[in-house]
Amino acid sequence: MRRRDFVQIAGLGMAGAALSIPMIGNAVPVQRFLESPLDVAQKKQFADVALNAAKANGATYADVRIGRYLNQYVFTRETRVQNIVNTESFGVGIRVIANGTWGFASTNEVNPAGIQKATMQAVSIAKANSKFQTDPVKLAPVQSYGEVSWKSPIEKSAFEVPVSEKVDLLLAANAAAMDAGASFVNSNLFMVNEQKYFASTEGSYIDQDVHRIWPTFNVNAVNRAEGKFKSRSAMSAPMGMGWEYMLPKESDKLEGPGGMKLYKNSYDIVEDAKTAALQAKEMLDAKSVDPGKYTMVLEPNHLGLTIHESVGHPLELDRVLGYEANYAGTSFATLDKWKSGDFNYGSKEVNIFADKLQPGSLGAVGYDDEGVKTKRWDLIKDGILVNYEAIRDQVHILGQNESHGCCYAQTWQDVQFQRMPNVSLAPGKEKYSSADMIKDVEKGIYIAGRGSYSIDQQRYNFQFGGTVFYEIKNGEIVGMLNDVAYQSNTQEFWNSCVKICDENDYRMFGSFFDGKGQPSQVSAVSHGSSTTRFDGVNVINTGRTI
Repeated sequence: MRRRDFVQIAGLGMAGAALSIPMIGNAVPVQRFLESPLDVAQKKQFADVALNAAKANGATYADVRIGRYLNQYVFTRETRVQNIVNTESFGVGIRVIANGTWGFASTNEVNPAGIQKATMQAVSIAKANSKFQTDPVKLAPVQSYGEVSWKSPIEKSAFEVPVSEKVDLLLAANAAAMDAGASFVNSNLFMVNEQKYFASTEGSYIDQDVHRIWPTFNVNAVNRAEGKFKSRSAMSAPMGMGWEYMLPKESDKLEGPGGMKLYKNSYDIVEDAKTAALQAKEMLDAKSVDPGKYTMVLEPNHLGLTIHESVGHPLELDRVLGYEANYAGTSFATLDKWKSGDFNYGSKEVNIFADKLQPGSLGAVGYDDEGVKTKRWDLIKDGILVNYEAIRDQVHILGQNESHGCCYAQTWQDVQFQRMPNVSLAPGKEKYSSADMIKDVEKGIYIAGRGSYSIDQQRYNFQFGGTVFYEIKNGEIVGMLNDVAYQSNTQEFWNSCVKICDENDYRMFGSFFDGKGQPSQVSAVSHGSSTTRFDGVNVINTGRTI
């Protein structure tokens, strides 16, 4: 039986909002994670069953994905373990083209009979759908890679680490926060391993082993006498890494305002939890921001979410074309703007690229779920919109003949479709640190971490908050602020970008459960940037009452 459950988690660095975490699969003992139900040779044999059955029944194209998806989630609060979840999902998804139309079916009966039956269903669905489709599917060509493999370049699988060690680490972070004055704290650890085997009638047999990890927490400080509370979430980033991300290195730490540490390729959850408690307490007495125009200094953990919402989603081609509208709307970045060749998405400082190869990123894979070898490509060059995010059956609309390699399905039982790749802002080329940037600001606000946000159905007008805010006066940090959010529209905001720190400041933010589609599927994607300056941005006070 297949099971798709959801659990509500509060305060995962998302301004305390409830977050639905998909629990896809069956509960299994932790020992199951270290076992393997099929070897590569068996996967190839089973894949050939599907491919041969599809061709024998009239399909002109077929691909098969044999997937094993492992999830381990650990939840704690103060001194208690709230839950430990271990799930496994294992099955096969078959996609075909028959009579010029897509068909898809899946099964958890991973044997020749079950696979053949699902393949017949996929072909039947395609033929039935073809009665209503006027234009046949047009696939961009793809190379046949033969038998190849790819694995996340991790040092140690998080699934090999005893659960007790993970629990001890989270409880140590909770204790550090409580000792530093926190009133409440919860911490969580998410680990994912996708074991994916792809084969197609075009001759590719691709075995991939993908790992991701996300440590996070939320700290609350309460002033009971005044009935006030403040929260500070983790400065971690979900990463396409193994347990090595949880082993902090001093060389991976950067200094932030107010003694705050910022993290690159490893993370010190205990240190960050202690700092979070101190900052949450400081927020209780911080002054409320005066509305007006400010220079914004945005650090990468914050800016990643703005990139995600105002660049990553609006440049998905299906959203641009209006095919994706139910889930978070369409896009203002219509084809006529791209065809003009001179649409100023941002200032000349803005160079934004898509990249499915970035080491440590959530979206890093060797091949996408259509068997396309992944790559890097430009989306915005010197401020000009130059491309979109598209897959094999879309790129002909752009007059291109090569997929961008950004097709993805959340599990074997879901059909693959166009998803956001890693979308990142290129760092500045000149040596320039965040400390240098702050010195150059007369009146500004430094924002670190992500918070609440809203954006309209065309991904144009928006409002973003953050985790911590510091006031800048005459080149110096003068204290914390409360109630800060900035408002702009996508084009105005990116055209106000005037300076970007160099590659030494470059870090990644990630979305571990980014949703899209009907029915919704989740995916993981990273956004890299360096600390960036935006001039003349409108800041509002979110604490004011009418």
